[in-house]
Amino acid sequence: MDIDAFVNTTSRAWAIPILANLHAGVAGRQAPLLAATGASRTAFAQSMDHLISLGLLERNPGYGHPLRPEFRLTQPGVAAAALAHKVQGVTAEADQDLLRRSWTLPVLTVLHRPSHFNDIKRNLRTITDRALSQSLKTMEARHWVQRTVDEAARPPRSLYRAVNTGGLISSVTATDVRFA
Repeated sequence: MDIDAFVNTTSRAWAIPILANLHAGVAGRQAPLLAATGASRTAFAQSMDHLISLGLLERNPGYGHPLRPEFRLTQPGVAAAALAHKVQGVTAEADQDLLRRSWTLPVLTVLHRPSHFNDIKRNLRTITDRALSQSLKTMEARHWVQRTVDEAARPPRSLYRAVNTGGLISSVTATDVRFA
């Protein structure tokens, strides 16, 4: 998966939990997936529609009721679900809310090696300065990202590195996500 596809996949809050649960063997129907993820019906439906539009999920033909369809992973969806399952596997239950934020996973993926703000932004072409700044601050507060300032440089520059849970997630995603 390339970084742009990864950014697009993670843009819906429940996409990663849905994919991870499908990979773990949860039945591809609404009720079991809702119970497993804890998502609201509206957010869940939006995430499912998003995953279908990306070609990661499809309706399972011949199974389910028209009002209660069954879904299955497509070939690209299998790889995305395996990655989502790895990410969920290294993340504590209390930190799942941070994973549902749009830019958390893409930023951590870029931080597979220490990077400056502009280097991160260059790799994530569609992120705004504000969104990147907020993501980094939130992850720094959770001790997923460590910020150091190089005072010797003019002007002083911040260097960000993924640590603790952020470092684990970064190493998991960096092996499966390609940069352009």
